[in-house]
Amino acid sequence: MIDHLLLLPRLRIQNANAISSPMTWGFPAMSAFVCVQQVLERNLPDDIKLVFNEIGVVCHHIEPQVIEGGFIKAFHLTRNPVDKSGNTAAIVEEGRTHLEVSLLIGVESEGEALGSPERRREIAQRLFEQVQGMRIAGGSVMPSLDTHRRHRPELISFDVKEEERAKQWQRLKRRLLPGFALVLRDDLLAEHTSTLRAQDENATTLDAWLDLSRLNHECRVEQVEDEQTGAVKQRVQWGVRRPYPGWLVPIPVGYGAISELYPPGEVANARDPEVPFQFVESLYSLGEWVSPHRFKKPDDLMWFVENDLDRGIYRLQNDYAKTQQD
Repeated sequence: MIDHLLLLPRLRIQNANAISSPMTWGFPAMSAFVCVQQVLERNLPDDIKLVFNEIGVVCHHIEPQVIEGGFIKAFHLTRNPVDKSGNTAAIVEEGRTHLEVSLLIGVESEGEALGSPERRREIAQRLFEQVQGMRIAGGSVMPSLDTHRRHRPELISFDVKEEERAKQWQRLKRRLLPGFALVLRDDLLAEHTSTLRAQDENATTLDAWLDLSRLNHECRVEQVEDEQTGAVKQRVQWGVRRPYPGWLVPIPVGYGAISELYPPGEVANARDPEVPFQFVESLYSLGEWVSPHRFKKPDDLMWFVENDLDRGIYRLQNDYAKTQQD
């Protein structure tokens, strides 16, 4: 249960990375925002003693930098300067998008007195100013267009009473509208895998993931009666098959090891030769975009790190599906 929540509202991000994994594009990977939380925590001023445990992201606006031609979309690419020989440099495809997001960070006090409203406002404002100079998902944080300062950062300390806590969360949810938050739906992926295996025992989780990641058009044949002659005839209708309600999307959720863990410095050209190194590949799951007004508690939209070092799994988790089952 979250006792303190830091709200950094309406951050305008320009040219964020829209290629979230080798197989998905659009909204940046949630791991990019977890990195923001970690960098912000590591650079806390000495007089602010807080621990950041989890992060939630509400997207208010997204503008992928793409051009459309029929059913095909292509990224806007930059023309780089010529190389040292004077020839045209190769184009490296980079996907970019403009975003407006609000970040919610679960905060734990580590000796910091958060009982004073003045102290909480001071901390929220200082951290909001600090994040203005950071890179988020590879993009630059732009100055706010909120000249009337309607969207202010806030550090909320939830009341111990459940009734007051619910009222605080209701007020906060209204500040997050309009927008959508990404949550994890491992449960739907597992359920759909079981459904496909009942039809075909060779079906895999990848089949279920691909089936839920695309629009499946199917033909339905109906028996209808002609109003004039009374004869029964067949009518064909095409529709989109949606196994589950909601706005479901394929998402990367972390990395899985494909090699042993090498000691520091053993692998040449590693980014940091002072830490252990391991080759990994992306892990995928299913996500759902949910409006903030549907969340029962702040924990529902929060993402946190849950690694399994023995199995070489480094991934993110979200507890929204557990709340739905309660």
